[in-house]
Amino acid sequence: MQSLALIENWPVPTAAAAVVRADGTVVGAHGPTGHRFALASVTKPLAAYAVLVAYEEGAVELDEPAGPEGSTVRHLLAHTSGLAFDEHRVMAPAGTRRLYSNAGFEVLGDHIAKATDIPFGEYLRQAVLEPLGMAATSLDGGASPAKDGVSTVDDLMKFAAEVQAPRLLDPRTVAEAMSVVHPGLKGVLPGYGHQSPNDWGLGFEIRDSKSPHWTGSSSSPRTFGHFGQAGTFLWVDPDAGAACVALADRAFGPWAVEAWPPFTDAVLAEL
Repeated sequence: MQSLALIENWPVPTAAAAVVRADGTVVGAHGPTGHRFALASVTKPLAAYAVLVAYEEGAVELDEPAGPEGSTVRHLLAHTSGLAFDEHRVMAPAGTRRLYSNAGFEVLGDHIAKATDIPFGEYLRQAVLEPLGMAATSLDGGASPAKDGVSTVDDLMKFAAEVQAPRLLDPRTVAEAMSVVHPGLKGVLPGYGHQSPNDWGLGFEIRDSKSPHWTGSSSSPRTFGHFGQAGTFLWVDPDAGAACVALADRAFGPWAVEAWPPFTDAVLAEL
């Protein structure tokens, strides 16, 4: 795919990108796809998938209490627990605002660890990474399930194929994860300001009609995924029948706001 070569114009030391279909066919790849990058918040979809495995295994229920008073596993996954961004401090009653929260995912990791008696990083490895053959991906030791994952484009292609055609989870569970939880809630999308509504599924952001946004102007409203402050993103566009992963090693900033949407539009045009 010629569009993937646009990453060469990004003002970053290193970048790699690829596009994959649901059947695992890699449509195109560019750059060092085996290079390990810090994922930042692209860690969250991986963590959320592990939580959903724990749910299907019966270790937890989505609507059991977790986090602040009134909050559940579902609230934590959908950033509606009321917890602050990076502090274990309650900012709003559960279910009333979309408050994007790293702290919420850390509470979630602790909750799963207690329920399964397995450290969350190890549970993630056993539940998701190992079955998908993602040997270069890790969340080590006491690392945060919100932001401390490390992976490669090659590995994330396997995950992106999985979420398009689930094998580890019932497709109905994945469909629920890609559906809006608590529709209509307002909130701030980090890096892109206030959004109304600020729609989110279970660990995955949903594009809908958000503007401005990190995906493209031609991305379908059903597009879901995540971006990270490390200069990373993963999106799945069901209408295009494909997913794209792009990883870089420069912190998110104006360069990404400028570069990512036209890149995505070029990829979708080529698809």
